[in-house]
Amino acid sequence: MEILRTILLILHFIGLASLLGGFLVQVKAIGAGRGTVVPAMVHGALTQLVTGLLLVATIQIGDLDELNNAKLAVKLVVAIVITVLVFVYRRKAPAPSWALWSIGALTVANIAVAVAWR
Repeated sequence: MEILRTILLILHFIGLASLLGGFLVQVKAIGAGRGTVVPAMVHGALTQLVTGLLLVATIQIGDLDELNNAKLAVKLVVAIVITVLVFVYRRKAPAPSWALWSIGALTVANIAVAVAWR
């Protein structure tokens, strides 16, 4: 079970890199009102959501660690909002700047919750 958890965690980080990287590479375009939801953001959001859920399931089933349900609930809600924004605006070119800034800010907020909330 520990090996599966490690693999899922690596995939979770890859999803994070894809989502945040897709946002960061076009910050200048977003500022100019020409930003879009790139495929990397779509794949990253889905990867984050699915691997996050699987990580929680793996940890619970394998009794690998103690889970903080409040923290996980906050992270899940934020991940769902990010995924909805990504899917709603993935075919709109350009996407509204507020939506893209929200995706970036919520992604960073989810990282902060993961790291800082003990």
